[in-house]
Amino acid sequence: MQLTFLGTGGGLPSPSRGVSALALQIGRDVLLFDCGEGTQRQFMLSPVSFMKVSNIFISHFHGDHFLGLPGLIQSMNFSGREDGLHIYGPEGTVEFVKAAATLGAFRPLFDIYAKEMADGDTVELGACSVKAMAADHTVPALSFVIEEAERRGKFNSQRARELGVPEGPLFARLQAGERVSVNGREVDPDEVMGPPRPGRKVVYSGDTRPSKVLLDAARGAEVLIHEATLDSSLEEGAMEYGHSTARAAAELARAADVGQLILTHISTRYDSTEVLESEAKEIFPETVVAHDLMSIPVRLRDRTQ
Repeated sequence: MQLTFLGTGGGLPSPSRGVSALALQIGRDVLLFDCGEGTQRQFMLSPVSFMKVSNIFISHFHGDHFLGLPGLIQSMNFSGREDGLHIYGPEGTVEFVKAAATLGAFRPLFDIYAKEMADGDTVELGACSVKAMAADHTVPALSFVIEEAERRGKFNSQRARELGVPEGPLFARLQAGERVSVNGREVDPDEVMGPPRPGRKVVYSGDTRPSKVLLDAARGAEVLIHEATLDSSLEEGAMEYGHSTARAAAELARAADVGQLILTHISTRYDSTEVLESEAKEIFPETVVAHDLMSIPVRLRDRTQ
């Protein structure tokens, strides 16, 4: 699991930041969350190929979160894409995708599927699931919870030896879930494998005021990616326009006991993010302010502590 922040600004692009776009690599697939203008160029500057994007999730229809879709679709088409593309978002997604896919004289040569999501809807993608939650913004908006599929339990090699299983290929077969035969006795994987373990969990806020729905959904997550448009001295304005401050995001991260908080959707008023980072770290030390093209792995938390 790898996160690549393609655009980290809010409202409009700046010389140092593109607008909202986040790529999550899981296995061979790339999921894209939001697609602000210029996203296809940001992909070209990153180690991630836009041709590997299988599913796109749009949080809401403010321009800095979706206006990159027509250009990205046309770039995929020009690059010879054949695989289908799935696009999910709030109410209005189907209508917009239909328009974006036929903009001007353009017609895509690959299939595009659009589906609208509401609070609580989940998309199962094999390696992970993506659940939509209602965000607290000024227009219909979604946040997303990405949960990796359950991992196999730990293999008890000592117990396997006690049952007469020799180390080697039979160990591998048991770990793969196969029953093996040793000295005329069948050894079942359940005898040597521990219980399934939860996969990694990433939460993406989109644009939102602090929300109990998001707090509950983020509990125990490896990573919470939360908007932090403004600092706390401008809290009243942030709330009025449906946004969060860095301090509010940190308070939510602490209450949800997440592993790491990454702040994004930074207002163009900030040439330096020091004020945002410092006020968040005062509350939640494991905070990072994202910058364009930042790429980090999602590491599994030690849940034994």
